[in-house]
Amino acid sequence: MIVSALLTSLGINTALCVLFFILYSILRKQPSNYEVYVPRLLAKGTSRRQSHFNMERLIPSPGWVGKAWRLSEEELLSLSGLDGVVFMCIITFSLKIFTFAGIIGILVILPVNCWGSNQQDFDITNFANNSLDVFTISNVDNGSNWLWVHFSAIYLVTGFICLLLFYEYRYISSRRISFFYSSKPQPHQFTILARSTPTYPGCSISDSVENFFKDLYPSIYLSHVVVHRTSKIRTLLNESKQLYKRITRLQSDSDPTLPQHNCCGIFGLCGRKSNLRERYEKKLEDIEENVRLKQSKVLLAGEEARAAFVFFKTRFGAATASSLQQSINPTLWNTELAPEPHDVYWPFFSESFMQRWISKLVVVAASILFTILFLIPVVFVQGLTNLSQLEVLFPFLTTILTIKFVSQVITGYLPSLILQLFLKLVPPVMEFLSSIQGHISHSSIELSATKKVLWFTIWNVIFATVFSGSVLSMLSILLDPKGIPSKLAAAVPAQASFFIAYVVTTGWTSVSSELFRIIPLIFSLIRRPFTSPSDEFEEVPSIPYHRDVPRILFFGLLGIIYFFLAPLILPFLLAYLCLAYIVFRNQFMNVYAPKYETAGKCWPIVHNSMIFSMVLMHIIAVGIFALKRLPLASTLVVPLPILTLLFNEYCRKRFLPIFVAYSAESLIKKDREDENDATMTLFYDGLVNAYKDPALLPTQYSSNSGDLRSALISEA
Repeated sequence: MIVSALLTSLGINTALCVLFFILYSILRKQPSNYEVYVPRLLAKGTSRRQSHFNMERLIPSPGWVGKAWRLSEEELLSLSGLDGVVFMCIITFSLKIFTFAGIIGILVILPVNCWGSNQQDFDITNFANNSLDVFTISNVDNGSNWLWVHFSAIYLVTGFICLLLFYEYRYISSRRISFFYSSKPQPHQFTILARSTPTYPGCSISDSVENFFKDLYPSIYLSHVVVHRTSKIRTLLNESKQLYKRITRLQSDSDPTLPQHNCCGIFGLCGRKSNLRERYEKKLEDIEENVRLKQSKVLLAGEEARAAFVFFKTRFGAATASSLQQSINPTLWNTELAPEPHDVYWPFFSESFMQRWISKLVVVAASILFTILFLIPVVFVQGLTNLSQLEVLFPFLTTILTIKFVSQVITGYLPSLILQLFLKLVPPVMEFLSSIQGHISHSSIELSATKKVLWFTIWNVIFATVFSGSVLSMLSILLDPKGIPSKLAAAVPAQASFFIAYVVTTGWTSVSSELFRIIPLIFSLIRRPFTSPSDEFEEVPSIPYHRDVPRILFFGLLGIIYFFLAPLILPFLLAYLCLAYIVFRNQFMNVYAPKYETAGKCWPIVHNSMIFSMVLMHIIAVGIFALKRLPLASTLVVPLPILTLLFNEYCRKRFLPIFVAYSAESLIKKDREDENDATMTLFYDGLVNAYKDPALLPTQYSSNSGDLRSALISEA
């Protein structure tokens, strides 16, 4: 790729970013778009739709940038919880790293690369036609002493990242403990989930659970709630919800001031709507009656799943019960700490240990298959970066490809755009695979999906792209581990131009589209003719961590790998992180509301990703210096990955346990504080109700009969 192709991609994406920012600053002021751009404020009632016209609405303004910039960490904590604070810490952590690396890379390494002549001489008079290889380490002459600059930079940046990782891990660990100490008693702190409950003749699941835990924990056992099979009821409830929405829309379309028998409208359409509404109302009543009957049947017939939420009198008791093996047979009485009540993923219950184990194997196989199939678009994208290959495959394009602007768009912008569109499929697919893996909460599903998306992206975008999507090339690496450094050293620098364009196309566009919220805006425009301004606002979205965290970490991986290979990537990466810093703070203020709280459990994923990035950088450096005929530098880099892994092991021992479970010291301290709290009796009374399945709660959509709002039989 030449400089002009990169500049074309840069120009297109800069124009898109400016356009999105201008449109956002205008559309966010329109009352009809409040559900898209300020749903959080709309739900809280702090922002209301104004009917009077104001000329100021049509003038773009950057005022939202200042508000996002001034948001303090404590305000962010109150808005988005500790998970939101940790998410922003990922961005600020990356900014610190690449500011330091950028100073070294741009001011020191980049001039050294340009002064070389291994690829070609740098022609400043014909700057646009220079190959981007001029700015990479490939242009440094073999055996040159200037390579020691790159060697020194690797040591400096590695030390800086490790130091920063230590302080960030320690800081977030302390915030996690402080967050726990400052929290009020929460139901999940006193609750465990027991699965694979054995059944006995003449004894229900509920009796088995009570007898088992009363016998083992007589002084701290409080109560329990058995989980029921309610998948059919949930299906009916979803259907009734959709019907209720249709009825509401039909009511909003009708004119309440006209008598119903006179409301014929054009060709009798109004009368048809009235008849349709009556049919929907009758169907809704039938579904609700069916729901009540099924709820009663589930509770009376004892359709119990082999799982139960078990409540304890102390946090320490719940933590002890969750961490111990309860039975001689480890496949029975599997226990773990329960998630928050609103975080429970109710369709999760696989009956047995074997079913959950098989589901994990199926998910692993499906993930591998999806990864292999994804090589098809990667191969196609790599073909677009090679004009000579395109001319061979598609001879009829030869004339078009001779047009300079077209060739620059195809090689500089189109490959990254196509890959970005395909990658949008990955987060929802990985979230679905994680949901059938047996996780008990939405948060654990999202954490699992985060890991899957991250490693999928690393494999398919880094390794598959570097080796042009060749499965045989990647298999040859795995079969010959000694040749990994040399093969990576030869292939990774050659793809520097693609990844620079990838950061611009995927990074900048993703951030600006996150601000513009183009998909929710389109859905809002489609729904608008069928809704009225008086319709009740439904739901505030939550930030999809499994989509955004892997993207930031992947860009961090690219920056760490390429800071000494092709430091030209760093300014574009810093621009992306600065945009992300402002945009996501704005989104936390106006758009997203937390649906659960894990107290920063995703940080170990961030730490491990950074460690992997540094080790991969070291492996590539070993191969690069060997190919550049500087064997001494190659040998002296070898201790770096070893020291990095030793540092990681120390952090794993020192900090990781804090993110797995709270210490006995912390739990007992909080329990002792509660001993003098008079409200704990009421808290214990409410524990049972906290974990009732929403599918067994009374339905509330029907409007013509109050008796439909109560269950036929109580669960208690």
